[in-house]
Amino acid sequence: MALNKLYSSSSFILLLISFFIQCHSGKSELQLNYYAESCPKAEEIIKQQVIDLYNKHGNTAVSWVRNLFHDCMVKSCDASLLLETVNGIESEKASQRSFGMRNFKYVNTIKSAVEKECPLTVSCADIVALSARDGIVMLGGPRIEMKTGRKDSKESHLAVIEDFIPNHNDSISLVLSRFQSIGIDIEGTVALLGAHSVGRVHCVNLVQRLYPTVDPTLDPDYATYLKRRCPSPQPDPKAVLYARNDRETPMILDNNYFKNVLKHKGLLLVDEQLSSDPSTSPFVQKMAADNGYFHDQFSRAVQLLSENNPLSGDLGEIRKDCRFVN
Repeated sequence: MALNKLYSSSSFILLLISFFIQCHSGKSELQLNYYAESCPKAEEIIKQQVIDLYNKHGNTAVSWVRNLFHDCMVKSCDASLLLETVNGIESEKASQRSFGMRNFKYVNTIKSAVEKECPLTVSCADIVALSARDGIVMLGGPRIEMKTGRKDSKESHLAVIEDFIPNHNDSISLVLSRFQSIGIDIEGTVALLGAHSVGRVHCVNLVQRLYPTVDPTLDPDYATYLKRRCPSPQPDPKAVLYARNDRETPMILDNNYFKNVLKHKGLLLVDEQLSSDPSTSPFVQKMAADNGYFHDQFSRAVQLLSENNPLSGDLGEIRKDCRFVN
């Protein structure tokens, strides 16, 4: 009798374990080709939209990469970034950390195309991730295996953005700690900063390195170029005046950024500190010397970033319109 009770208890425990494993290995978890059955054309539709928007508007691919960073760094890859201010929700776009971000309206273009094929099936969070993946390819970067299955947030994280996303001139040590807090190591962080290869910095965010005196760590000829781009120490924040980290291949995601950093031609303080900090300098030198190595590490880091704390099950939803909760 006691043996039967023990057997029954053991069976019950095994049943619970089996149930737990099934729950945590099913569709709620991120996986490759998550939409293979529910919306088999989803990834191809997103890819084609990314290509079409790039061909029509040119610089949209950079926006998709930045969207991934701003969405996934803050608590979760959950498309909270896309929510508008409405019904008590304050949009993350209102944060100073979101300064200069644009092309959000084209996310809705992509979403509409997917909704037409498969209504209420593909999350906005997955569109953020997949458009970044395909945008990276449009920028000459590596093809990254991106898992899907994220759900969309029902709330904004505006109040805590500054706890996750570094300021434009924070130190390299702070930047490293922010990335390490979501599981990205130093090597991966250096690689992700290589996205500055296709980025640009508005004058309002770099004039402190030019005025009233030029930052002595800046290459003098480069400082002269930057002063031509940003002739005023108090630029209009709304003015579209900016400089690029990579003037040679500004729309190619390559290792020229690291070559420029080693020549003291980085725009932001963190760009300069990458080459001088003993923890990051070896990786900068290696990436400057080997574009393939940079792409490999960039792929690895983007995968880690894109899988940060995704929502699943009842914790999120599939938004019909990326701008609003259902």
